[in-house]
Amino acid sequence: QVQLVESGGGLVPPGGSLKLTCAASGTVAHEVSMKWYRQSPGKRRELIGDVNNYRTYYPESTGGRLTISRDYDQKKLYLQMNDLNPNDTGVYYCNYQNIWGQGTQVTVSS
Repeated sequence: QVQLVESGGGLVPPGGSLKLTCAASGTVAHEVSMKWYRQSPGKRRELIGDVNNYRTYYPESTGGRLTISRDYDQKKLYLQMNDLNPNDTGVYYCNYQNIWGQGTQVTVSS
């Protein structure tokens, strides 16, 4: 059974950067996407990117400020976020197939 644990969230000022980590345990297939989602206050959970061993995908809404990477040996998924703004505030979740982590809170505020 795969388990996912996110870390790295916190309070960051506008314009700042943050790197989130998702650590997976169990068997994770390289060809299956691992994904990052964000749920902002009062909004639906939305996909902000995913990666497998043949491509990385970002929705257009991310605006080029996010970089997803994956360490297949360490079974970790990363999300580098730059030039953060208050709209990036929310809980960030890692996903693998139908499995979710507990989420990590990111707050962008001065």
